[in-house]
Amino acid sequence: MSVHRPTSGKEIRRSFIDFFAAQGHVIVPSSSLVPDNDPTLMFTNSGMVQFKNNFTGVDTRLRRAASVQRCVRAGGKHNDLENVGHTARHHTFFEMLGNFSFGDYFKEQSLLWGWQWVTEVLKLDPNRICVTYYHEDEEARQIWKKIGVADKDIIAIASNANFWTMGDTGPCGPCSEIFYDLDPTGKMFGGRPGTPDEDGDRWMEIWNHVFTQFDLQKDGSKVPLANKNIDTGAGLERIMCAVQGVQSNYDTDVFQAIIQAACVPAGIADYSKIKATDAGVSLRVVADHLRAMSFLLTDGVLPSNEGRGYVLRRIMRRAMRHGHLLGVEKPFIHSLVPALVGQMGEAYPELQRAQGMVMDTIKLEEERFGRTLKQGMALLNGETNGMQAGAKLGGEVAFKLYDTYGFPLDLTQDALRSRNIEVDLAGFETAMNEQRARARAAHKGSGDAALSDVWYSLQETCGATEFLGYSTLAAEGVVLAMVQNGARISQAKVGDVVQLLTNQTPFYAESGGQVGDTGTIKGAGAHGVWAGEVTDCQKKLGSLFVHTVKMTSGTAHEADTLELHVDANRRSAIARNHTATHLLFAGLREILGTHVVQRGSRQDAHLTRFDISHPKGLSADEITRLEDYVNQRIWQNLPVVTRLVAKDDAVKSGATAQFGEKYGDEVRVVYIGTPDSARMVTADLCGGTHVAQTGEIGLFRITHEGSVSAGVRRIEALTGDAAYQSFRADAELLKDAASTLKCKPTDLPSRVSELQSNAKKAAKAAPAAVLDFTSMLAAQQQLNGLQAIVAELPNADTDTLRNAVEGLKDKLGSGVILLGSHTLGKTTLVAGVTKDLTAKIGANTLLSEACKAIGGRGGGRPELAMGGGEGPVATALAAGSAYLAAQ
Repeated sequence: MSVHRPTSGKEIRRSFIDFFAAQGHVIVPSSSLVPDNDPTLMFTNSGMVQFKNNFTGVDTRLRRAASVQRCVRAGGKHNDLENVGHTARHHTFFEMLGNFSFGDYFKEQSLLWGWQWVTEVLKLDPNRICVTYYHEDEEARQIWKKIGVADKDIIAIASNANFWTMGDTGPCGPCSEIFYDLDPTGKMFGGRPGTPDEDGDRWMEIWNHVFTQFDLQKDGSKVPLANKNIDTGAGLERIMCAVQGVQSNYDTDVFQAIIQAACVPAGIADYSKIKATDAGVSLRVVADHLRAMSFLLTDGVLPSNEGRGYVLRRIMRRAMRHGHLLGVEKPFIHSLVPALVGQMGEAYPELQRAQGMVMDTIKLEEERFGRTLKQGMALLNGETNGMQAGAKLGGEVAFKLYDTYGFPLDLTQDALRSRNIEVDLAGFETAMNEQRARARAAHKGSGDAALSDVWYSLQETCGATEFLGYSTLAAEGVVLAMVQNGARISQAKVGDVVQLLTNQTPFYAESGGQVGDTGTIKGAGAHGVWAGEVTDCQKKLGSLFVHTVKMTSGTAHEADTLELHVDANRRSAIARNHTATHLLFAGLREILGTHVVQRGSRQDAHLTRFDISHPKGLSADEITRLEDYVNQRIWQNLPVVTRLVAKDDAVKSGATAQFGEKYGDEVRVVYIGTPDSARMVTADLCGGTHVAQTGEIGLFRITHEGSVSAGVRRIEALTGDAAYQSFRADAELLKDAASTLKCKPTDLPSRVSELQSNAKKAAKAAPAAVLDFTSMLAAQQQLNGLQAIVAELPNADTDTLRNAVEGLKDKLGSGVILLGSHTLGKTTLVAGVTKDLTAKIGANTLLSEACKAIGGRGGGRPELAMGGGEGPVATALAAGSAYLAAQ
């Protein structure tokens, strides 16, 4: 064990890891604050969350482990938000040190190691320590005595505070806690655990050991578990407080670095002199909330009005209000991030990597909320002016602050807390429900596709679906509702196709041109296990991710827990096509001009389809240049970066929006290349999924370009292996053609040219065709009062057709002729009109109508015109006849 006593937060964190590594523990890095294995949790709130499958026996690879886990308690039943800044030890974000045993060592070893690290490594005074145990756990008491803890310092606790249960039934066990006396002089209020003054701050719990050794039965009996587990948790902030000899977590080095940085813009010279004032509360709120918002952003949570994103927004705006109370009106919280990274970046490299994004996102939220914060506070102060303590603010006012000024309800409550004024919560809910009813009526009248009322109801009762798919393709969830034929159902059995709504999902719901994900789903609940195929995922009302599920086994019920798995290969193919579309758009604007705008798109696993505004078809050269443009940037392996940006700022900076999409005040911008640098290729507003580097696209090929409507062109393209297979298929065709013509593929152009030349020579050398005018004259007909001959001459070249038309004009004296023939793979047409009729109808006009029908063109004089195309002769002649009949 180290002789040097660790004192700083960095040293204490490192010493814990080193100590338990030396005891044979696998050191497991902190998991994300967004749990991927527990759908009931909004955020990771303890060290054991990531080891859930180890505790339940699903994962047996680990026997003993240790970790330093980042945690958040803000939202749901684990919510410390309102107490932050007012007490010495409440936080939204904290670090939990923990060692874990999964059927390996048990009580004696765990308690001994706990005592050794606290007293021998951290060198905390054993005389200032007491321990607790569950009053029925005699084994734990004896172990503490064996370790050397005096009887007077081993305290029996009879309440369930020292007995952990997972629920009404299931794994459970007693706890044993280590407490530390922060003030042996007795000046600080508080008593030992189990005494009337135990809620005071003097005696602080620093470590809890949970011994999972029983299986709680419905009748209350406890059956011993075959494999006993250890789950311990020590709050790093509390450990720092004890080691550094201070009486508040906020006086430790990690917090003080942030608080001192915040004092500068606040104009506070000495925090110690104002920490007992309201300004001290505000500085502590800012410091705590900075940690929470920075790590939540690092773990992929972005501020929004739903779910985890809304909790983050509440934290951010609460910190901003306290910044306003400090007298700092300009955005400044983002500037504190470097101080945080200096303290915690070494332990969490992901925080270092995300520093720029974290600062940008916090600044954006500061600027956005700053525009309404002052007006909102003026409204609040005006409404509460003259109110006495114990009064209530009207619910409609609190809702106006929420709806118009962006004040979360708890921010309004926090602002009124010091004046002991409450909010009429029932009135707030009434105003909220009225707003929802107005929104429902507006949506129904918006012209959007009709929706069953069930979705409006589910949106109100279930809230928005949390989308996890930007960072993971697998997650757990809970069935919130199932819908079939527009009605909510209670169960779904094998063979049923249902629409399933979950609390969170990794499945992308179709939007912005990108198709919805597919994959698999497994469920379990009181009625057993089941499985299904997810064949589509669509958005309802903009916030509900609805999975179309075909049941393949078992019976699904509401409240079942889920395992959701996106088809990874399909998602990757879609991402390649989507990112390639952004590169294609950038290339189109550079090569064709900035007049090009998007008119529609679709990205699926097979191809990308992109519609643009452009007055004419793309030439072969333009298509080649586009392919070169996209492929060059693919092979540069440019980074693909996403940022959350204010919509107005994004548009001003040149970011392009998608056709037909609706955007909120904050938008997700996808940058290809390093943002704000010479290497940036494009920036687009986009909520889709993308590759991380353009090199993942592999290859790009345009396979089709054509007209959709007047002024709109459609481009279809392939990427990756599909593009490669397309090139390969063409190469095989060339190889086969070369084999047929008995030449090398590289000689095909000259060989084909030679064959065409020979065919023309043979045609000229052939005896002149003898024209059978008798049979042609027999084909004449009356069309709208005109003598007309419309006929096909088999195997006739242009000269033969022209001679036939001139001869027929002489024999008719007055009339119209349209002749056609199909030779050498194309249709040739010749039209003639006698001079007396050219004022009424021209041969050039007649020919143009016939050519148009077969995608061709032609021209000439009113008396004689020639042209052709690639379509059937019969189609062209029929179009000519129809034109003549209509004159």
